[in-house]
Amino acid sequence: MPISPPETIPADATERRAIKPVICYPVQSLPAYDAAFYENARTGMSLIDTVIVPPRDARCFTIPAGHFFRIAYQDGPQVGDLNLWNSKDLTEKFFSGKTRALHATHVTTGDRLWSTLPSLRPLATITHDTLAWYGWDEYGGGVHDVIGTRCDPYTNYLLSGEDYHYCCHSNLTRALAQEKNLSLKEAEQYVHDVLNVFMCTGFTKDTHQYFMKASPVRTGDFLEFFAEIDLLGALSTCPGGDCGSSHSSEDAACYPLRIEIYKPKDDRLAGWKPAKRSGYDQTHGV
Repeated sequence: MPISPPETIPADATERRAIKPVICYPVQSLPAYDAAFYENARTGMSLIDTVIVPPRDARCFTIPAGHFFRIAYQDGPQVGDLNLWNSKDLTEKFFSGKTRALHATHVTTGDRLWSTLPSLRPLATITHDTLAWYGWDEYGGGVHDVIGTRCDPYTNYLLSGEDYHYCCHSNLTRALAQEKNLSLKEAEQYVHDVLNVFMCTGFTKDTHQYFMKASPVRTGDFLEFFAEIDLLGALSTCPGGDCGSSHSSEDAACYPLRIEIYKPKDDRLAGWKPAKRSGYDQTHGV
């Protein structure tokens, strides 16, 4: 929303606004993206599993450490909401906020999806993005964002006063409950902020509000990841379809998404080890 200007503008307002920004998290000390390693690992990999996620629904899938997985276009332009967990410990899950702070509001090849504290380690690395060409459009929009939290029935009820059970939050909750034999209440506590795969979003230049526009995803497009640890994933096909007109709607055209899991050749991961948890001692100054 617009911020009302103060009644009196300070004399040094121009100087204050002119102060140059500082990057919060310089990442030069992080291990660089080793494109040659991942390209070598991709060469000759074999498809071992495929999962189709129906429209307005979600499915879980498992990815062993050292395997690749893709989220791919299926029958029409569709946005997907992705959750990731350590398959052996659901309390370690994707941390969209820290991923955003370490990389950017939108992610692409070479960026990593980081896990929650106290582990703070890469869960997955993006190794191929067929929509990397999109960059930033004239509205400030980009693809694959980590700023939108996921559509949910609580916000929908707040804004419309109506129950809607096929928001991405509910889809992910049902899928995880079924996968792990949990109650809906138990499963819901593990559902978290997402990577919005294929979604085109940004902030308006005037009011700085979060916006969405029709996804540019087309036949043949996919986003590919390398699992840095053993992972459990869940993907929801958003009820907004390509999110070009509405959010959480029965009116939007919705399509399936395809998940493909690939195993590299045995000799392609020589010397590679799963990502380690943070080395911080957790004493917190005590």
